[in-house]
Amino acid sequence: MSERLQCWEFKKCGREVGGTNTEEDGVCPAATHWPADGINRGIAAGRACWTVDGTLCPGGPKEKFCRCLECTFFRVVSEQEGRNFENGLSR
Repeated sequence: MSERLQCWEFKKCGREVGGTNTEEDGVCPAATHWPADGINRGIAAGRACWTVDGTLCPGGPKEKFCRCLECTFFRVVSEQEGRNFENGLSR
């Protein structure tokens, strides 16, 4: 099984805590959204970024979810987690 990356590692956005783009763009809310910690074995919302407002994808969680179904990272997480995949929208 391939490594379970966090969204900021997969997307290489540099907006994780201490990341290269935080001074200019700020820390991504997914990197500090602790209510989602552990979803799909992620750190904060690192493997459930589609549940958080203010990430690279515009819109709120429910509006973003349809676009996320087409996202490569969403599909990778879903495939890696298999039957244990959590969409995170119920938390």
